[in-house]
Amino acid sequence: MIMIDEHIAISEDELVFTASHASGPGGQNVNKLNSRVTLWFDVVNSPGLSVEQKALLMRRLANRIGKDGVLRVISQQTRSQAANRELAVHRFVELVRDALREIPKRKRTRVSRAARLRRVEEKRRQSTQKQKRSKNIRLDD
Repeated sequence: MIMIDEHIAISEDELVFTASHASGPGGQNVNKLNSRVTLWFDVVNSPGLSVEQKALLMRRLANRIGKDGVLRVISQQTRSQAANRELAVHRFVELVRDALREIPKRKRTRVSRAARLRRVEEKRRQSTQKQKRSKNIRLDD
């Protein structure tokens, strides 16, 4: 079981891993070893998540979830497939944990009277300063 938080655990059987050629430097191994790991997680059909949690994941991770409802996490940081697999799982846990985190509601506040007066006074000061810079040309005919 993979623990997302103290209330949510996802079975390792729900995760599907595929390996492919990684891009970037790697010497002779880059063309013959499959070190990039892609983790696939079916959000829609997951028995470990409630309907509300699935909807939240689908909304907050929409750019990572395909039309079929499958979340994709890629790891190719190391040259080792096993290490990339561990990194992909860790990244998956962080993504799901962040997506399911409760975002506190913002409390509406008002700008204080003193702050409004300071702003207006600063505008007035700036205005007089700019007026002093201008040339006052008066033509008395």
